[in-house]
Amino acid sequence: MTPAPASARLWWALAGVPLLFLGTFFLWPAATVLWRGLVGDDAGVGPGAGLAEAWAVLASSRTLRAIATTAWLALAGTAGSLVLGLPAAWALSRFSWRGSRTVRALVTVPFVLPTIVVAAAFSALFAASGILGGLGLDQSPVAIVLALVFFNVSVVVRIVGGAWEALPPGRSLAARTLGASRWRAFVHTTLPALRPAIASSAAVVFLFCSTSFALVLTLGGTRVRTIETEIWIQVNQFLDLRAAAVLALVQVAFVGLALWVSSRASHARAAAGVATARRRGPRGRERWAVAAALLPTLALLALPIAALVERSLRVVGGYGLDHYRALLVPPARTALPVPVWEAAVNSLVTALIATAMATVVGLVTAQLLAARSRRAGVLESLVMLPLGVSAVVVGLGLLLTLNRAVLGVDLRGSWWLVPIAQAVVALPLMVRALVPAARAIDPRLRAAAATLGASPWRTWWQVDARLLRAPAGASIAFAFAISMGEFGATVFVARPDRPTLTTAISRLLSRPGLDNAGMAFAAAVLLAALTAAVMLLSERLRTTVGAEL
Repeated sequence: MTPAPASARLWWALAGVPLLFLGTFFLWPAATVLWRGLVGDDAGVGPGAGLAEAWAVLASSRTLRAIATTAWLALAGTAGSLVLGLPAAWALSRFSWRGSRTVRALVTVPFVLPTIVVAAAFSALFAASGILGGLGLDQSPVAIVLALVFFNVSVVVRIVGGAWEALPPGRSLAARTLGASRWRAFVHTTLPALRPAIASSAAVVFLFCSTSFALVLTLGGTRVRTIETEIWIQVNQFLDLRAAAVLALVQVAFVGLALWVSSRASHARAAAGVATARRRGPRGRERWAVAAALLPTLALLALPIAALVERSLRVVGGYGLDHYRALLVPPARTALPVPVWEAAVNSLVTALIATAMATVVGLVTAQLLAARSRRAGVLESLVMLPLGVSAVVVGLGLLLTLNRAVLGVDLRGSWWLVPIAQAVVALPLMVRALVPAARAIDPRLRAAAATLGASPWRTWWQVDARLLRAPAGASIAFAFAISMGEFGATVFVARPDRPTLTTAISRLLSRPGLDNAGMAFAAAVLLAALTAAVMLLSERLRTTVGAEL
């Protein structure tokens, strides 16, 4: 149906909100990175211009090593996540026992932790004085791979476990009835049905592993360099913005390829159906199999967090709260220009502003996308574009673009760049959470309200706003947690004298001294606790408000 002219004008007027926001703070910076990477700029991004210089950067040994390191770390992290995640997915999708819900929740916790917290946890685990310090894995590729597996194993459990639950048990039972062994029935019936879900989870994990900037920067130090950390080095050590822009293009291509593979796998997985299998309690030797499937994953998830908490409490001569007190009153010699509590306040303020930005733009966008149409499809694709770009590239783009006054507004060195960058990162995830709920609203409810004389604004308030309360509350909390833990874009645009909690933790970990390390671990524990509390509040709001409606 062709929309009425007035309705079309209103749609385009509202569409100006996400278009203006993304056009200014994402598309323009992304185009700047593209231009300076391919063409160059004589005004200060390096000598010369043109494709020849870009090719020289691409063909350099530093770039090739960074690309190779990014690829093999992502592949190793993906393989490790599958090795641990598939058995855990089997145990949690096929069996139920007292405490299985708790185990399921514990497995998914790492995915919502800020990456800098995970990096701090593994730093505490493998440091010379850590629980596993004797293994000599501090600042090694092995530590990075284990951290990647820690962070992404829950992705495999959720995606493959959901598909496993959807498989009717009659398929494998029929094969067993015909004389096939358990292993043969699995290989010939279950595994082919799970292959699309396994491929989809592998593609998603590969994407996350190739964009784990904070993990590599913190755990790899100067020994391990990926594309993202090489961008950081080019900007902060060599001041070569041209080389950084070229590397950003490589990172965009890398992420784009992973997204394409993930999209293809997701389409294949869409035909899997809905859950039909019922979980039962394990019997006999199945108990040992379930324990063997879950214990390695639970050990990997528990050890780093335990090490982080232990190191945050360890002081000279025993244990105490000295490092937590130092967050309020820092020692005389510290790596930060401000106390950690001030960095925490900065994080809270910027996260609140970023969440407010993402909420306003996200709610408007969700309403525009509620009715499917060609223009809505184009807008949805545009809003999802930041998911296909590394946060490091977003931060670099803002750094390159807003280095001069724009329309009389000078954001150079402004702390406003931090919430803007965080809002760009959080917006697509918020829209993804809101759009299905907006599309699920029965249009007859709006028609009934209009028939009773309600104005369009009153109709939206009484119908849409009421039904969107639960998903909006959950997505707002999620956006706040993302903004609090955001590091990749923030580290490029945050002012040195106004650090956030994530940049403060990173700076403390990069400096020598027991006091700096202890403060970093204590701050990471607080950030993890705050993030977990926000996510629990999000779930409580979702269930409570949903029950009321």
